[in-house]
Amino acid sequence: MTTSAGQRPDTEHIDVVIVGAGLSGVGAAYRLQTECPGRSYAILEARDSMGGTWDLFRYPGIRSDSDMFTLGYPFKPWRDAKSIADGPTILRYIKETAAEFGIDRHIRYRTKVLSADWSTREARWTLTLERTDEATGEAVRSTLTCDFLYSCAGYYNYDRGHAPDFPGLDSFAGTVVHPQFWPEELDYKGKRVVVIGSGATAVTLVPAMAGQADRVTMLQRTPTWISAVPGRDKIADKVRSALPAGVAHRAVRTKNILFGIGFYQFCRRRPQAARKLLTRLNTRMLKDEQAVREHFTPSYNPWDQRLCAVPDADLFKALKTGRAEVVTDHIDTFVPEGIRLKSGKVLEADVVVTATGLQLLAFGGITPEIDGRPVELSRQFVWRGAMMTGVPNFAVCIGYTNASWTLRADLTSRLVCKVLNFMDRNDYAAVVPEPGRPLAERPLLDLAAGYVKRSIDAFPRQGDRGPWKVRQNYVLDAATTMRTNLRRTLRPTPRAAVRGGQHVPGREPERAPAGVPGQDRAHTRAEAAK
Repeated sequence: MTTSAGQRPDTEHIDVVIVGAGLSGVGAAYRLQTECPGRSYAILEARDSMGGTWDLFRYPGIRSDSDMFTLGYPFKPWRDAKSIADGPTILRYIKETAAEFGIDRHIRYRTKVLSADWSTREARWTLTLERTDEATGEAVRSTLTCDFLYSCAGYYNYDRGHAPDFPGLDSFAGTVVHPQFWPEELDYKGKRVVVIGSGATAVTLVPAMAGQADRVTMLQRTPTWISAVPGRDKIADKVRSALPAGVAHRAVRTKNILFGIGFYQFCRRRPQAARKLLTRLNTRMLKDEQAVREHFTPSYNPWDQRLCAVPDADLFKALKTGRAEVVTDHIDTFVPEGIRLKSGKVLEADVVVTATGLQLLAFGGITPEIDGRPVELSRQFVWRGAMMTGVPNFAVCIGYTNASWTLRADLTSRLVCKVLNFMDRNDYAAVVPEPGRPLAERPLLDLAAGYVKRSIDAFPRQGDRGPWKVRQNYVLDAATTMRTNLRRTLRPTPRAAVRGGQHVPGREPERAPAGVPGQDRAHTRAEAAK
């Protein structure tokens, strides 16, 4: 426990606080303890177990939509047989990683960050925490200070999913569930199920439930691009049988990264050719041109929205057996026996699953404050997909939209370690990124998906050039991120300017007011530090 002038002696201080004990948080902890071994850290997890997404979601068939050789950690070879893995297997992998490297000893469960206030005078964060007692359920508040805050909580709301206001819902006589809050006691065996949605969750649920339900109907307003992928990577199996685990993992990971980027670039540069390819492959799987034309040929181009992967074509197989169907129509109203569509057709249902998407939430609900003033996130710009203008000593983990989340997450964690070591070498108490000239504003997540459009205005922005542009290309990011010249962009506060919690007059660089990116101010301190 460390204290300084102006700080209460009973307030605990930690060098780095990681928010979230999911896939990103555990990976961040590994990088921190291996690349910055002299720094103390803690992981604060609001829930009572680790795993994040893979612990929260319990719906039937929950699985990755990326291959595990890229979704898994580069430092922990994926050894399971399946390349597209189910949720429980991924959760076990995360827990094994945390235990193997001693990361689990740093996790504080049932601890939610209510607020985070940066003190310019003390050059540190004060976190207000709420910890729920496991035995009594009583919530107790406390404070914790840290030098650096790293949000690995993802970008969606764990407490609420997107729930449209369906007309007549109260009249429905059956059961309505949302995949994010799947009831363990739900019995759908032999029942009629309607899954509302066409995204990754819906295309996962339909084949998983079709094995037990009487009939499963996927009700979609518009089609989504879907691509069948092998559930097991045969090339990976051969490579793993011939090479040591670590070497094989790197080789297969490289293969899959290059294939993923290549296919994405093909879709973006030759959209008409990509449309024809996916349509032809889906027709070959389903053997019904009319069905593919009506239900699996969107108006938008591939990768305008995230492509849905179906391992071993399980969705198409379920449709061919007749135990599942797809209906493309709009909901008119719920009725006691099911859902009446705009076309007049009634879909009879005992269970309705509203796979209607996620609700975005920046930084796990934390709105950073600077000296008591909330930061206007929508006026900030993100640097290297990791740090943010106007907010010192703060980083956020944002994954790729066109590839495995972990690819960028691991790069970001390595960059955070580079920044921390840069601060130590130069005796800086704080750093904040600043562009040298104005940036053209773009959405942080450049996807046309509904869940993105609904909430993205509340997030910080990306710029139009260089390190301020959040690229969707791992190869370019891997080649440039760790070669970043930190002196060119990060404006530092020397530690000598923060002594015992007091300012040293004339020593602190000009600070950007909260909510102002500071993009039109020269970063003279950074230039002088070159």
